[in-house]
Amino acid sequence: MRIDFKSLLVVGGIFVLASSMWAQKGQPAGPKPKSNKEIVALNAINSATTVDDKLKAIDNVLTNFKDTEFKPMLLDMALQLESQKGDYAQVMTYGELILDKDPKNATALVTMAAETARRTREFDLDKDEKLAKADKWAKEGIEDAKTFPKPPGASLSDEQWEHQKLDLQSQGYEALGMSATVNKKYDDAIANFKQALALSPTAGTWLRLGQAYEDASKFDDATDAFDKASAMPNATAQIKTIAANKKAEVAKLKASGGAKPGAGAPGSAAPGAPQPVPIQH
Repeated sequence: MRIDFKSLLVVGGIFVLASSMWAQKGQPAGPKPKSNKEIVALNAINSATTVDDKLKAIDNVLTNFKDTEFKPMLLDMALQLESQKGDYAQVMTYGELILDKDPKNATALVTMAAETARRTREFDLDKDEKLAKADKWAKEGIEDAKTFPKPPGASLSDEQWEHQKLDLQSQGYEALGMSATVNKKYDDAIANFKQALALSPTAGTWLRLGQAYEDASKFDDATDAFDKASAMPNATAQIKTIAANKKAEVAKLKASGGAKPGAGAPGSAAPGAPQPVPIQH
């Protein structure tokens, strides 16, 4: 998940400050705690140092302060934290809770789309059903992101919020690209990854584009994409290592005429070949 929820949703005691600041500027006030106990519980989220501790603190607020005005924000935070953990079942749970109250929540839609597409494999018995859902969520998320309202009290300028909206659209296109890759529709995957990069480029998306080019036997384009992945400012050590390994793989494929061991056609995956390493943004 690429959204930095810390910049979007301020937690704990800072919530109170953000709300009062917006009210002073004549802007719609953000949510407010209803008791000192709720302030303490919210501050526990802010002070938690691990993902699991933050999730426990969020659950504590949602469980013990059922009328909290922070519920939409906390559900969004939990969704993103579970995505960071890679807990697909919990991502779906929080995503559905969010969409139940806010069917046009672009964050939930693109997150559910991306996590579903990421975990779907070619020979899954329910592949078609899962990818149909992922594509539906992604397309809806892309459209809803264009008009996604900034939450009251969010500590973002209008310009920053516009960037977040573009990033959400980018994630939607990336989810469509992952889905197309599973279906071996490589031209569609390439087009969607390129659209994602045009809206909000990341190292992970360049890496996925490179893989799609490799699968389509477009080796020069694949090499260029892997180079761009490594050169991105947000490229992690993991991504740089994957990009270097993929470049070496592409060079061997190009030298051998594009035939992979055990492959029936250039650029196709060998039966039983390992899936590409999952990339977390």
